[in-house]
Amino acid sequence: MQPSTHEDKSWTVAGAKAKFSEVIERAQSVPQTITRNGKPSVVVVSAEEWQRKTARKGSLGEFLMDSPLRGTDLDLERQRDEPRDLPL
Repeated sequence: MQPSTHEDKSWTVAGAKAKFSEVIERAQSVPQTITRNGKPSVVVVSAEEWQRKTARKGSLGEFLMDSPLRGTDLDLERQRDEPRDLPL
């Protein structure tokens, strides 16, 4: 059973189960989408791609220091509202 649509990048769950080795092989070069009930459910990517997508790209401090808002005079005032009553 071949991938269903989207230029050989999309599989049904049944098709992916039947050809799991092929899904893995193709995912080495192009992410493979697995659909359930006609809707995208998961994407299989190579370990290399996953590492690239999830690698930390600096610290929070570096992100804040590089912010385009750094140095602007934002007037941020904390709200001093009372806590709301919640039902028990």
